[in-house]
Amino acid sequence: MSKELPQISLLGDSAILVQFDQIISEKLLEKVLFYKRLIQQLYVKQKVEVINTYNSILVNYFVTIEDAYSDLEAVKEVFQHNNNTKNIDSRVFEIPVCYDLDFGIDLELIEKEKKLEISEIISLHTKPEYRVYFMGFLPGFLYLGGLDKKLQISRKSQPRMKIEKGAVGIGENQTGIYPKVSPGGWQIIGNCPLTFFDKNEDIPTQILSGDCIKFKSIDKQEYRQIKEQIKHGNFQLKKLERNG
Repeated sequence: MSKELPQISLLGDSAILVQFDQIISEKLLEKVLFYKRLIQQLYVKQKVEVINTYNSILVNYFVTIEDAYSDLEAVKEVFQHNNNTKNIDSRVFEIPVCYDLDFGIDLELIEKEKKLEISEIISLHTKPEYRVYFMGFLPGFLYLGGLDKKLQISRKSQPRMKIEKGAVGIGENQTGIYPKVSPGGWQIIGNCPLTFFDKNEDIPTQILSGDCIKFKSIDKQEYRQIKEQIKHGNFQLKKLERNG
C-alpha cells in the first residue's frame, strides 16, 4: 500500500467512491475496514450505506448529494488526520458443511481433474481459516480469501441455471456459499444448512467483512439436525477462540 491518499471522488450525483491500490491482501483489507468504520462514524446521523470491496469503499446516499463538495472534503479529512491504522478485531465462526455426494455434485469431477481423493478435498477445504473480504453478488454471499492452491479450479464453461441455497462451491481461487437459490458456475462440493441473510432481522447477517470462518465437515444426520434447530430457532452460530 502506498503512503499516498487513496483516490476519493464523486460517483455520479449520489455516491462517493474511495479507491485504494488495486491489489488484494489482508493488510490492505485491514486498512479498508479501518477507514470504513471511520467513515461510518462520520455519517452516523445520516442515512447512507457504506460498503467495501477488496480495495474500495463506497458511500451510497441513494439520493442526490445536497452539498457534494463539502461532503467530499469531509471524507478526505478522515484520511488526512487518521493515518495510524490499527488492527481490526475479527471473530471466527464455525460453518458446518455436508460434503456428501448428494450435495457435493462436483466432487468426483474435482477428484479426477485435481488427482485428489475426496477425503483430501474435504481436508484441504476445512483446514484454512478464511477471511471475509466483503459481501456481494447476492445478499449474504461472502467473498472469502484463503483457498488452498491445490483446490483452485476453473468455473464451469456453462453455468447451471439453478444452484441450491447453501451450496458450497469453488471457482478459480475462491470458495463461497450460495445464500439463496440462483444460477451459478462454481464447482459445487457440499451444502451448508445455515441461512446467511435474513431481511426480516434487525441485523440481516451475523458475519461481517473482516471476520473469519472455518468450515467443519458434518454428515447428513447432523445436517438434518441443524436444519431442524434453525427451523425452531434453536441454532446458535458457534464462535471459535483464536489460537494464541
